[in-house]
Amino acid sequence: MSEKYLVGLDGSECGERAVAAALHQAQVSQGSVVLSYVIPWSPFTFSTAEENALRHKRREEELARAAELLLIPEQQRFEAVGISCEIVARHGHPAKTLVQLAREYEVSMIVVGVIGDTPLKSRFLGGTASTLIQIATCPVLVVP
Repeated sequence: MSEKYLVGLDGSECGERAVAAALHQAQVSQGSVVLSYVIPWSPFTFSTAEENALRHKRREEELARAAELLLIPEQQRFEAVGISCEIVARHGHPAKTLVQLAREYEVSMIVVGVIGDTPLKSRFLGGTASTLIQIATCPVLVVP
């Protein structure tokens, strides 16, 4: 069975290094990759009736934009060197959603950058990488 890697993208420089690490791992193992982008989303936000009516449409637009601007260009980069690559964008808690995706796609390893787009927030709240290493059901490669 070949290796499959789940990469959590966030558009940061550190996230780009995670992509490069996953690309290398997939080349060495002749494996495949699932590129993912998780849009933080809480089901517990308080909204007006008008906002609720537009919520689903806004979510779908955000997912499509993430695929277009971030996931598809990276997918093309992997496929250009012969690595099979799937893409997925979801809303949710980043670490929990990545763990769920790892199960769904039956990956061998999750690859993420150590610092995302908000380092100060990560110091106070724990960050996606540190949460992942605590809750993941498969190995996690955290790239500096």
